[in-house]
Amino acid sequence: MRRAAAVALGGMLLTVVAFTFDASPLFVPGFAFAVIGLSVPLWVLLGVRGTSLERRLHVYRVVEDEPLEATIDVRRGVVGLPGAEIDDPLAGQPVPMTQALSLIRGGRRASVHIVARFPRRGLRALAAPSLIVHDALGLARMTRTATTPVQELLVLPRTERVRWVEVGGGDRTRATAGAAAHDPLAAVDVDGLRPYRPGTPASRIHWPALARGAGLLERRLQSEADTRPLVVLDVRGIGPAECLDAAVRAAASLTLALARRGGCGLLLGGERRPITVEPGLQSWPAAHARLALVEGGPDARAPALGPATAARPLFYVAAHPLAHMPVGLAAGHRRSVVVVPRALSARIAGRLCLEVAGCCGFAQRGEGSARARAEHLREAAAETAQ
Repeated sequence: MRRAAAVALGGMLLTVVAFTFDASPLFVPGFAFAVIGLSVPLWVLLGVRGTSLERRLHVYRVVEDEPLEATIDVRRGVVGLPGAEIDDPLAGQPVPMTQALSLIRGGRRASVHIVARFPRRGLRALAAPSLIVHDALGLARMTRTATTPVQELLVLPRTERVRWVEVGGGDRTRATAGAAAHDPLAAVDVDGLRPYRPGTPASRIHWPALARGAGLLERRLQSEADTRPLVVLDVRGIGPAECLDAAVRAAASLTLALARRGGCGLLLGGERRPITVEPGLQSWPAAHARLALVEGGPDARAPALGPATAARPLFYVAAHPLAHMPVGLAAGHRRSVVVVPRALSARIAGRLCLEVAGCCGFAQRGEGSARARAEHLREAAAETAQ
Protein backbone atom coordinates (compact mmCIF):
# COMPACT_ATOMS: atom_id res chain seq x y z
CA MET A 1 0.00 0.00 0.00
CA ARG A 2 3.02 2.34 0.10
CA ARG A 3 2.59 3.52 -3.47
CA ALA A 4 -1.10 4.31 -2.94
CA ALA A 5 -0.26 6.16 0.27
CA ALA A 6 2.44 8.17 -1.53
CA VAL A 7 -0.02 9.11 -4.30
CA ALA A 8 -2.68 10.16 -1.77
CA LEU A 9 -0.15 12.17 0.22
CA GLY A 10 1.10 13.84 -2.94
CA GLY A 11 -2.45 14.77 -3.90
CA MET A 12 -3.07 16.27 -0.46
CA LEU A 13 0.16 18.29 -0.61
CA LEU A 14 -0.73 19.51 -4.07
CA THR A 15 -4.14 20.60 -2.78
CA VAL A 16 -2.50 22.47 0.15
CA VAL A 17 -0.17 24.26 -2.29
CA ALA A 18 -3.21 25.25 -4.40
CA PHE A 19 -4.91 26.73 -1.32
CA THR A 20 -1.74 28.48 -0.17
CA PHE A 21 -0.85 30.15 -3.45
CA ASP A 22 -4.39 30.36 -4.79
CA ALA A 23 -3.38 28.23 -7.78
CA SER A 24 -6.71 26.96 -8.98
CA PRO A 25 -5.25 24.74 -11.77
CA LEU A 26 -3.68 22.54 -9.07
CA PHE A 27 -6.95 21.76 -7.34
CA VAL A 28 -8.10 19.23 -9.95
CA PRO A 29 -4.93 17.07 -10.08
CA GLY A 30 -4.47 17.33 -6.32
CA PHE A 31 -8.00 16.18 -5.63
CA ALA A 32 -7.72 13.42 -8.28
CA PHE A 33 -4.47 12.05 -6.84
CA ALA A 34 -5.91 12.05 -3.33
CA VAL A 35 -9.04 10.19 -4.46
CA ILE A 36 -7.01 7.65 -6.44
CA GLY A 37 -4.62 7.04 -3.55
CA LEU A 38 -7.50 6.42 -1.13
CA SER A 39 -9.95 4.56 -3.37
CA VAL A 40 -7.56 2.07 -5.02
CA PRO A 41 -6.60 0.29 -1.75
CA LEU A 42 -10.26 0.16 -0.79
CA TRP A 43 -11.12 -1.42 -4.16
CA VAL A 44 -8.35 -4.00 -3.80
CA LEU A 45 -9.42 -4.76 -0.22
CA LEU A 46 -13.04 -5.30 -1.27
CA GLY A 47 -11.88 -7.43 -4.18
CA VAL A 48 -9.87 -9.74 -1.92
CA ARG A 49 -12.75 -10.24 0.52
CA GLY A 50 -14.72 -13.36 -0.31
CA THR A 51 -12.12 -14.77 -2.74
CA SER A 52 -10.83 -18.33 -2.41
CA LEU A 53 -8.71 -20.66 -4.49
CA GLU A 54 -7.93 -24.38 -4.54
CA ARG A 55 -5.42 -26.42 -6.50
CA ARG A 56 -6.27 -29.86 -7.87
CA LEU A 57 -3.48 -32.17 -9.02
CA HIS A 58 -4.59 -34.58 -11.73
CA VAL A 59 -2.02 -37.17 -10.57
CA TYR A 60 0.24 -37.47 -7.54
CA ARG A 61 2.97 -39.41 -9.33
CA VAL A 62 4.78 -38.26 -12.44
CA VAL A 63 7.86 -39.45 -14.32
CA GLU A 64 10.83 -37.15 -14.86
CA ASP A 65 10.34 -34.64 -17.70
CA GLU A 66 6.75 -35.73 -18.27
CA PRO A 67 4.03 -33.05 -18.05
CA LEU A 68 2.10 -32.66 -14.81
CA GLU A 69 -1.29 -31.01 -15.12
CA ALA A 70 -2.92 -29.05 -12.33
CA THR A 71 -6.06 -26.93 -12.15
CA ILE A 72 -6.53 -23.96 -9.84
CA ASP A 73 -10.15 -23.07 -9.15
CA VAL A 74 -10.71 -19.42 -8.21
CA ARG A 75 -13.89 -18.05 -6.63
CA ARG A 76 -14.35 -14.31 -6.27
CA GLY A 77 -16.41 -12.26 -3.89
CA VAL A 78 -19.21 -9.84 -4.64
CA VAL A 79 -16.89 -7.13 -5.94
CA GLY A 80 -14.97 -7.89 -9.13
CA LEU A 81 -11.20 -8.16 -9.12
CA PRO A 82 -9.33 -5.12 -10.50
CA GLY A 83 -6.45 -7.35 -11.55
CA ALA A 84 -5.06 -10.67 -10.38
CA GLU A 85 -2.16 -13.09 -10.68
CA ILE A 86 -1.72 -16.62 -9.36
CA ASP A 87 1.54 -17.42 -7.61
CA ASP A 88 2.00 -21.20 -7.66
CA PRO A 89 5.22 -23.21 -7.11
CA LEU A 90 4.34 -25.36 -10.12
CA ALA A 91 4.43 -22.37 -12.47
CA GLY A 92 7.68 -20.96 -11.11
CA GLN A 93 6.48 -17.36 -11.58
CA PRO A 94 3.18 -15.49 -11.17
CA VAL A 95 0.61 -16.37 -13.83
CA PRO A 96 -1.51 -13.41 -15.05
CA MET A 97 -5.23 -14.19 -15.12
CA THR A 98 -5.91 -12.25 -18.31
CA GLN A 99 -8.09 -15.00 -19.79
CA ALA A 100 -9.97 -15.90 -16.64
CA LEU A 101 -10.38 -12.31 -15.52
CA SER A 102 -13.35 -11.68 -17.80
CA LEU A 103 -15.01 -14.83 -16.48
CA ILE A 104 -14.45 -13.74 -12.90
CA ARG A 105 -16.01 -10.33 -13.55
CA GLY A 106 -18.98 -11.89 -15.34
CA GLY A 107 -19.38 -14.90 -13.08
CA ARG A 108 -18.17 -16.03 -9.71
CA ARG A 109 -15.82 -18.88 -10.63
CA ALA A 110 -12.96 -19.52 -13.03
CA SER A 111 -10.22 -22.10 -13.53
CA VAL A 112 -6.58 -21.75 -14.49
CA HIS A 113 -4.77 -24.68 -16.11
CA ILE A 114 -1.05 -25.17 -15.29
CA VAL A 115 1.40 -27.63 -16.88
CA ALA A 116 4.73 -28.26 -15.15
CA ARG A 117 7.71 -30.59 -15.62
CA PHE A 118 10.29 -31.88 -13.14
CA PRO A 119 13.80 -32.75 -14.39
CA ARG A 120 14.81 -34.68 -11.26
CA ARG A 121 13.23 -37.44 -9.24
CA GLY A 122 12.26 -37.21 -5.58
CA LEU A 123 9.45 -36.21 -3.26
CA ARG A 124 8.22 -32.66 -3.79
CA ALA A 125 6.23 -30.71 -1.20
CA LEU A 126 4.09 -28.20 -3.07
CA ALA A 127 3.12 -25.16 -1.04
CA ALA A 128 -0.39 -23.78 -1.38
CA PRO A 129 -0.95 -21.31 -4.25
CA SER A 130 -1.68 -17.63 -3.68
CA LEU A 131 -3.94 -15.14 -5.42
CA ILE A 132 -2.33 -11.70 -5.82
CA VAL A 133 -4.93 -8.97 -6.31
CA HIS A 134 -3.71 -5.58 -7.56
CA ASP A 135 -4.84 -2.59 -9.56
CA ALA A 136 -3.79 -1.77 -13.09
CA LEU A 137 -1.31 0.90 -11.94
CA GLY A 138 0.31 -1.29 -9.32
CA LEU A 139 -0.44 1.10 -6.46
CA ALA A 140 -1.96 -1.49 -4.10
CA ARG A 141 -1.46 -5.21 -3.79
CA MET A 142 -2.89 -7.87 -1.47
CA THR A 143 -2.40 -11.63 -1.32
CA ARG A 144 -4.88 -14.37 -0.49
CA THR A 145 -3.30 -17.79 0.17
CA ALA A 146 -5.22 -21.01 -0.35
CA THR A 147 -6.23 -22.84 2.79
CA THR A 148 -5.49 -26.27 1.29
CA PRO A 149 -2.65 -28.16 3.00
CA VAL A 150 0.73 -28.80 1.43
CA GLN A 151 0.45 -31.39 -1.34
CA GLU A 152 3.10 -34.07 -1.92
CA LEU A 153 4.14 -35.12 -5.40
CA LEU A 154 6.40 -38.09 -6.15
CA VAL A 155 8.64 -37.66 -9.20
CA LEU A 156 9.64 -41.10 -10.49
CA PRO A 157 12.93 -41.83 -12.29
CA ARG A 158 12.71 -42.02 -16.05
CA THR A 159 13.13 -45.42 -17.71
CA GLU A 160 14.81 -45.89 -21.06
CA ARG A 161 15.30 -48.74 -23.48
CA VAL A 162 18.25 -51.03 -22.77
CA ARG A 163 20.64 -51.42 -25.70
CA TRP A 164 22.30 -54.82 -25.47
CA VAL A 165 25.77 -55.21 -27.00
CA GLU A 166 26.95 -58.57 -28.26
CA VAL A 167 29.72 -60.05 -26.16
CA GLY A 168 32.19 -62.50 -27.64
CA GLY A 169 30.33 -63.04 -30.91
CA GLY A 170 27.01 -63.78 -29.23
CA ASP A 171 24.42 -61.94 -27.20
CA ARG A 172 25.03 -64.06 -24.13
CA THR A 173 24.36 -61.35 -21.60
CA ARG A 174 20.97 -60.66 -23.09
CA ALA A 175 20.21 -64.39 -23.23
CA THR A 176 21.11 -64.70 -19.57
CA ALA A 177 18.84 -61.78 -18.73
CA GLY A 178 15.98 -63.33 -20.62
CA ALA A 179 16.32 -66.78 -19.11
CA ALA A 180 13.36 -68.50 -17.55
CA ALA A 181 12.35 -67.39 -14.10
CA HIS A 182 13.28 -70.75 -12.61
CA ASP A 183 15.57 -73.42 -13.98
CA PRO A 184 13.59 -76.71 -14.24
CA LEU A 185 16.78 -78.68 -13.57
CA ALA A 186 17.15 -76.97 -10.18
CA ALA A 187 13.59 -77.75 -9.11
CA VAL A 188 13.51 -80.68 -6.78
CA ASP A 189 10.37 -80.35 -4.62
CA VAL A 190 6.83 -80.89 -5.86
CA ASP A 191 4.70 -77.80 -5.29
CA GLY A 192 1.28 -78.98 -6.47
CA LEU A 193 -0.25 -79.61 -9.88
CA ARG A 194 -1.18 -77.37 -12.77
CA PRO A 195 -2.60 -77.84 -16.30
CA TYR A 196 -0.28 -79.44 -18.78
CA ARG A 197 1.79 -77.07 -20.93
CA PRO A 198 3.06 -78.18 -24.35
CA GLY A 199 6.73 -79.09 -24.22
CA THR A 200 6.73 -80.29 -20.61
CA PRO A 201 8.84 -83.46 -20.16
CA ALA A 202 6.84 -86.67 -19.81
CA SER A 203 8.52 -87.34 -16.45
CA ARG A 204 6.62 -84.39 -14.95
CA ILE A 205 3.18 -85.50 -16.15
CA HIS A 206 0.96 -86.68 -13.30
CA TRP A 207 -0.28 -89.97 -14.72
CA PRO A 208 -2.50 -90.95 -11.75
CA ALA A 209 -4.56 -87.82 -12.32
CA LEU A 210 -4.96 -88.73 -15.98
CA ALA A 211 -6.03 -92.25 -15.01
CA ARG A 212 -8.70 -90.85 -12.67
CA GLY A 213 -10.10 -88.76 -15.52
CA ALA A 214 -8.90 -85.40 -14.17
CA GLY A 215 -7.24 -84.54 -17.47
CA LEU A 216 -3.63 -84.00 -18.37
CA LEU A 217 -1.82 -82.35 -15.46
CA GLU A 218 1.84 -81.75 -14.72
CA ARG A 219 3.79 -81.55 -11.49
CA ARG A 220 4.74 -78.01 -10.49
CA LEU A 221 8.22 -78.08 -8.98
CA GLN A 222 9.66 -75.67 -6.47
CA SER A 223 13.12 -74.34 -7.19
CA GLU A 224 15.89 -74.59 -4.60
CA ALA A 225 17.06 -71.06 -5.35
CA ASP A 226 15.84 -68.11 -7.32
CA THR A 227 17.86 -67.90 -10.53
CA ARG A 228 16.25 -64.79 -11.94
CA PRO A 229 18.52 -61.78 -12.60
CA LEU A 230 19.20 -59.43 -9.72
CA VAL A 231 19.68 -55.68 -10.12
CA VAL A 232 21.73 -54.15 -7.30
CA LEU A 233 21.92 -50.38 -6.80
CA ASP A 234 24.89 -49.00 -4.87
CA VAL A 235 24.74 -45.23 -4.24
CA ARG A 236 27.66 -44.91 -1.82
CA GLY A 237 30.34 -42.31 -2.32
CA ILE A 238 30.58 -38.64 -3.21
CA GLY A 239 30.09 -37.34 -6.71
CA PRO A 240 27.93 -35.20 -8.97
CA ALA A 241 24.17 -35.52 -8.66
CA GLU A 242 23.99 -36.26 -12.38
CA CYS A 243 25.85 -39.56 -11.86
CA LEU A 244 23.50 -40.54 -9.05
CA ASP A 245 20.42 -39.82 -11.16
CA ALA A 246 21.89 -41.68 -14.13
CA ALA A 247 22.55 -44.75 -11.97
CA VAL A 248 19.01 -44.70 -10.57
CA ARG A 249 17.56 -44.41 -14.09
CA ALA A 250 19.75 -47.28 -15.24
CA ALA A 251 18.64 -49.48 -12.34
CA ALA A 252 14.99 -48.66 -13.03
CA SER A 253 15.37 -49.35 -16.75
CA LEU A 254 17.15 -52.65 -16.18
CA THR A 255 14.59 -53.77 -13.60
CA LEU A 256 11.70 -53.03 -15.93
CA ALA A 257 13.36 -54.70 -18.93
CA LEU A 258 14.38 -57.83 -17.03
CA ALA A 259 11.01 -58.11 -15.30
CA ARG A 260 9.24 -58.17 -18.64
CA ARG A 261 11.57 -60.95 -19.79
CA GLY A 262 10.67 -63.33 -16.96
CA GLY A 263 10.99 -61.49 -13.66
CA CYS A 264 13.91 -60.17 -11.65
CA GLY A 265 14.90 -58.81 -8.27
CA LEU A 266 15.90 -55.30 -7.16
CA LEU A 267 18.20 -54.82 -4.18
CA LEU A 268 18.76 -51.33 -2.78
CA GLY A 269 21.39 -50.08 -0.37
CA GLY A 270 20.87 -51.05 3.27
CA GLU A 271 18.37 -53.80 2.42
CA ARG A 272 18.86 -57.51 2.84
CA ARG A 273 15.99 -58.85 0.78
CA PRO A 274 15.44 -57.83 -2.83
CA ILE A 275 12.13 -56.64 -4.20
CA THR A 276 10.77 -59.24 -6.61
CA VAL A 277 9.21 -57.84 -9.79
CA GLU A 278 7.17 -60.43 -11.67
CA PRO A 279 6.48 -60.36 -15.43
CA GLY A 280 3.00 -59.04 -14.70
CA LEU A 281 4.64 -55.95 -13.09
CA GLN A 282 2.27 -55.97 -10.12
CA SER A 283 5.06 -54.90 -7.76
CA TRP A 284 6.71 -52.51 -10.22
CA PRO A 285 4.92 -49.34 -9.00
CA ALA A 286 6.19 -49.96 -5.45
CA ALA A 287 9.73 -50.64 -6.67
CA HIS A 288 9.60 -47.56 -8.90
CA ALA A 289 8.57 -45.43 -5.93
CA ARG A 290 11.43 -46.83 -3.82
CA LEU A 291 13.90 -45.87 -6.54
CA ALA A 292 12.50 -42.33 -6.60
CA LEU A 293 13.34 -41.89 -2.91
CA VAL A 294 16.90 -43.24 -3.05
CA GLU A 295 19.46 -40.86 -1.54
CA GLY A 296 23.19 -41.27 -2.05
CA GLY A 297 26.22 -39.91 -0.27
CA PRO A 298 28.99 -41.09 2.03
CA ASP A 299 26.49 -42.18 4.69
CA ALA A 300 24.58 -44.48 2.34
CA ARG A 301 24.67 -48.15 3.23
CA ALA A 302 25.99 -50.89 0.97
CA PRO A 303 23.63 -53.51 -0.47
CA ALA A 304 23.77 -56.80 1.42
CA LEU A 305 24.79 -59.48 -1.09
CA GLY A 306 23.73 -62.67 0.65
CA PRO A 307 24.70 -66.25 -0.26
CA ALA A 308 21.60 -66.65 -2.43
CA THR A 309 22.91 -64.07 -4.92
CA ALA A 310 25.76 -66.33 -6.05
CA ALA A 311 23.38 -68.35 -8.24
CA ARG A 312 21.73 -65.33 -9.87
CA PRO A 313 22.88 -63.22 -12.81
CA LEU A 314 23.97 -59.97 -11.19
CA PHE A 315 23.67 -56.44 -12.59
CA TYR A 316 25.59 -54.23 -10.16
CA VAL A 317 24.80 -50.53 -10.72
CA ALA A 318 27.21 -48.12 -8.98
CA ALA A 319 26.63 -44.38 -8.88
CA HIS A 320 30.12 -43.29 -7.78
CA PRO A 321 33.63 -44.76 -7.82
CA LEU A 322 34.04 -47.37 -5.10
CA ALA A 323 37.10 -47.78 -2.93
CA HIS A 324 36.78 -51.55 -3.28
CA MET A 325 34.51 -53.86 -5.20
CA PRO A 326 31.75 -55.72 -3.31
CA VAL A 327 32.56 -59.14 -1.94
CA GLY A 328 30.45 -60.93 -4.53
CA LEU A 329 32.15 -59.31 -7.49
CA ALA A 330 35.64 -59.44 -5.99
CA ALA A 331 35.26 -63.20 -5.51
CA GLY A 332 34.67 -63.72 -9.21
CA HIS A 333 30.90 -63.90 -9.63
CA ARG A 334 30.25 -66.11 -12.63
CA ARG A 335 27.55 -64.00 -14.25
CA SER A 336 27.92 -60.37 -13.26
CA VAL A 337 27.69 -57.04 -15.06
CA VAL A 338 28.98 -53.81 -13.52
CA VAL A 339 26.98 -50.77 -14.66
CA VAL A 340 28.37 -47.27 -14.06
CA PRO A 341 27.72 -43.78 -15.49
CA ARG A 342 29.50 -43.16 -18.78
CA ALA A 343 31.86 -40.67 -17.11
CA LEU A 344 33.22 -43.50 -14.92
CA SER A 345 33.33 -46.22 -17.55
CA ALA A 346 37.10 -45.86 -18.12
CA ARG A 347 37.76 -47.13 -14.59
CA ILE A 348 35.87 -50.43 -15.01
CA ALA A 349 37.48 -53.52 -16.47
CA GLY A 350 35.51 -55.89 -18.64
CA ARG A 351 33.79 -55.94 -21.99
CA LEU A 352 30.95 -53.57 -22.87
CA CYS A 353 27.68 -55.48 -22.97
CA LEU A 354 24.92 -52.87 -22.55
CA GLU A 355 24.12 -49.17 -22.58
CA VAL A 356 21.16 -47.57 -20.83
CA ALA A 357 20.21 -44.12 -19.47
CA GLY A 358 23.70 -42.63 -19.83
CA CYS A 359 25.38 -45.67 -18.22
CA CYS A 360 27.52 -48.48 -19.57
CA GLY A 361 27.55 -52.10 -18.42
CA PHE A 362 30.66 -54.27 -18.50
CA ALA A 363 30.55 -58.07 -18.28
CA GLN A 364 32.99 -59.43 -15.73
CA ARG A 365 35.21 -62.37 -16.55
CA GLY A 366 34.03 -64.48 -13.61
CA GLU A 367 37.34 -66.37 -13.32
CA GLY A 368 37.15 -66.81 -9.57
CA SER A 369 38.13 -70.22 -8.26
CA ALA A 370 35.92 -72.51 -6.27
CA ARG A 371 37.88 -71.57 -3.15
CA ALA A 372 37.26 -67.86 -3.82
CA ARG A 373 33.56 -68.46 -4.33
CA ALA A 374 33.37 -70.48 -1.14
CA GLU A 375 35.12 -67.67 0.70
CA HIS A 376 32.58 -65.26 -0.79
CA LEU A 377 29.72 -67.36 0.49
CA ARG A 378 31.20 -67.43 4.00
CA GLU A 379 31.77 -63.66 4.05
CA ALA A 380 28.30 -62.97 2.62
CA ALA A 381 26.74 -65.20 5.23
CA ALA A 382 28.64 -63.33 7.94
CA GLU A 383 27.41 -59.98 6.57
CA THR A 384 23.83 -61.26 6.52
CA ALA A 385 24.07 -62.46 10.11
CA GLN A 386 25.27 -59.04 11.35
